Amino acid sequence: MRAFVAGASGVLGRRVVRQLVSRGHSVVGLVRSDASETTVRSTGGEPRRADLFDAGALATAAEGCDVIIRAATAIPTKVRTRATDWAMNNRIRREGTRSLVAAAARVGARAFLQESIVWAVGTLDGRPFDEDAPPAGDPVLASALDAERIAREAGASHGFDTLTLRCGGFYSADSWHTRILAESIAKGRPVLIGRHSPVWSLIHTDDAASAFVTAAEAPKTGVWHIVDNRPVPLSAFLGELAMRLGVRPPRRMPRWLARMFLGRYGTRLLSSSFSTSSVRFRRDFGWRPSFPTYQEGVEEIASAWKAEGFPHGRA
Repeated sequence: MRAFVAGASGVLGRRVVRQLVSRGHSVVGLVRSDASETTVRSTGGEPRRADLFDAGALATAAEGCDVIIRAATAIPTKVRTRATDWAMNNRIRREGTRSLVAAAARVGARAFLQESIVWAVGTLDGRPFDEDAPPAGDPVLASALDAERIAREAGASHGFDTLTLRCGGFYSADSWHTRILAESIAKGRPVLIGRHSPVWSLIHTDDAASAFVTAAEAPKTGVWHIVDNRPVPLSAFLGELAMRLGVRPPRRMPRWLARMFLGRYGTRLLSSSFSTSSVRFRRDFGWRPSFPTYQEGVEEIASAWKAEGFPHGRA
């Protein structure tokens, strides 16, 4: 198989490239800078430059590829966000997906895979949900479902499979969001909101990448949730992280204070539950996570951070 990966130098994308190459596939990685080019080469991929929003340039870069993967995002790396901070991420999901599926049609690819998020659907109030749940109704999340629709319609029109993998909450040693939570806990800053903990379905980024590789090797049209074996209260996940780091348990703050420091979206995310399972993906693809629960994943993260000397300035 020859795969084209948009977002090839990102936290998820570079893992997808590395795992595809390790399984004997050739990979072309879309890059925009010298640093990204170096990253893609280091993972065994072939870097090519093109504008994500230029379907013609993408088709030229992806010539000869039979699977196209969108792992590209622009998630804001800041604690407090406004709607404008999500503009590029929304554009990637909508316009980037349109460009990529158009390129897939031009090069005759047999499949298009893309990343989405499980909390784009469901009630987010703690009740378990699956792939058939209705939209969550948050404007910040609408672009994720728009990307799913754009791909589905293009696949139906041009005759290639479209696969959407809705991932749970990513965590890994090199993920910015995991690291900022760890730094906050280590410095004694509050990271939990209110008295009751939301429940999250998580996925180690290594396992998210392995799901993409598994799906790319035997594509079929559909939408699947990619999470580990057991949803976990956020307080338990962060408490395990604190214990592994040898720092005090995470502190709590009232909702009004969270809104002041985190903004509407950050507060809602840290207060919302998204409890789901990957039973459908396991059944359809025979996939299993290498980190079955957050406990194994946090152990791996803590070991990596210890070797790195992170985080600094522990309380």
